[in-house]
Amino acid sequence: MASIFTKIINREIPGYIVAEDERYIAIHDISPLVMGHVLVIPKQESDYIFDLENDALAGLTLFAKKVAIAVKKAIPCKRVGVAVIGLEVPHVHIHLVPMNSMGDINFTKPKLSPSKEELAEVTEKIKAAL
Repeated sequence: MASIFTKIINREIPGYIVAEDERYIAIHDISPLVMGHVLVIPKQESDYIFDLENDALAGLTLFAKKVAIAVKKAIPCKRVGVAVIGLEVPHVHIHLVPMNSMGDINFTKPKLSPSKEELAEVTEKIKAAL
């Protein structure tokens, strides 16, 4: 069964796409820890990041770096935190989280519930910074 990310990649459901190439996609999380929280995803489905072939893992990391630089330009923050958890969706993804404090990347805190308009606005800011 296709993951929710594959459904976004295939345009079966909408997503707030920040960046995309032939192998990877970055989307704004719809339940972010902070605004600007982006998920970087390989288009090839794999459940566990270390099951990726070396070239796919390296490419994912380099794609995430490009997106993280844009997030930092678009969202006022001290740095962009990186996390790979991989339990909530069985499809590899890297979390990029704008941080001003350690608490900004605490996955146990309540998630935000931004409006579609807020998500679209932040997505466009990040896209413009690419």
